[in-house]
Amino acid sequence: MAAPRLLLCPGGRPRAACSARAWYQQPLRPGGPGRKAAGGLGRGSGSIVGQAGGPWSRQEALGLLEAAVVYREGPLVAISKPPGLAVTGSPGQLSVISLLPDLSQRLSLPHELHVVKAAGKDSSGLVLLSGCPGTTRQLHAFFTQLRRAGRPPATYRAVTAGVPAAVEGEIRTGLKLEQVGDLQLVVPVAAPSRRSVERKEVKQTLTHYRVLGAAPGCSLVQLQPMTAFPSQLLVHLTLLLCPALGDHVYSARVGTVLGEPFPLPAGSALPHTQVLGEQLLRRLRLTQELLHRLPLHLHLYQLLLPTASLTAPPPAFFLQTLRLLGLPGGQRVP
Repeated sequence: MAAPRLLLCPGGRPRAACSARAWYQQPLRPGGPGRKAAGGLGRGSGSIVGQAGGPWSRQEALGLLEAAVVYREGPLVAISKPPGLAVTGSPGQLSVISLLPDLSQRLSLPHELHVVKAAGKDSSGLVLLSGCPGTTRQLHAFFTQLRRAGRPPATYRAVTAGVPAAVEGEIRTGLKLEQVGDLQLVVPVAAPSRRSVERKEVKQTLTHYRVLGAAPGCSLVQLQPMTAFPSQLLVHLTLLLCPALGDHVYSARVGTVLGEPFPLPAGSALPHTQVLGEQLLRRLRLTQELLHRLPLHLHLYQLLLPTASLTAPPPAFFLQTLRLLGLPGGQRVP
C-alpha cells in the first residue's frame, strides 16, 4: 500500500523516533513510584507493585512526562505515559490534557496540542499529540487506510495469566456497553443482530494476536486491534481465557477449576481484585493480599506513521515481570 503524503505544518516532516530517558528510567523517589512493597523483592531487584505510580503531584507528573518524550518533529510529539495517568479527565483531575499547557511551555512545544492516539488510562505507552488539525485529519485518514488494507496501525504488548490455546489468531466479537449493577461495563455479544449493529448498540470488533513467548501459566502476547472500542483488548483477552496481569475489572470473567480456566457469565462476574494461582504468585514474589497494587500489564508499544514507526519501551515493572516469569524480553522487548 502506498502511504499517503503527510502534509505537516511548518517545522519539518517525521523522521525516525529519537531516544529519550523515559519516566521509568529516572531515579526512584523515596516513598513514591517504585517504592519497595512489604513482602516484595530483594535488594536491587525492585518490586512490580507500587512502580506504576500515582497519585502524583502536578509537578511530579510534569517531570515524568517531560522525561518521557520519545518523538518530536514539526507539530507532532509523542510521549510514553505511565499507567494510571488518564489522557483526558474531568475538570480538576490530573491528566495528560490538563498538563499539556505547562508541558508545552517547559519544552517549547506547539500550543493547542491535542490527542491523536493514546494508550488508555490504566495502560502504559504511547500518546501521540499534534499541534496542527490538518495533520491530525491526515493521520486519522492514514490509520483508516491501514486498517482497510489489513495493516494494524497500533501494536500492544500484554503479559497474561494463562497461555492462549493457539500461538496466533484473531478475536472477533460484538461488544457493547451495559449497565451491570452500579457499573458501566463492556460485555461481548457473540452474535449481534444486524439491527443492533446498524443502530450502533453493538460494535463488531477484531483483534489480531500472537504469542511472543510462554512460560508455565503465563505468556507475553502481541495485540493488534483492527477496531476501537473501550476496553476492547482487555475483554478480548478474557475471551482467550488469558486475562492481562493487573486487570482488576474483566479478569473476574475467567474462573478456574483444578487449574483449568473457564468463562464466567459477564453479567454475574462483577469486578474484583484479580486472583492468581499460587505458583504464579510465588514467581512474582507477591501475595494475594498485595495483588490489588499490581498495575495493568498492557502497553502501547508501537504506532505506525506514514514515514516513521514510533516505539516506546515497556516500563520497569513490566520488564521486571518478564524477568520474574521467565518470559522473553526482560531486558528489552524487541
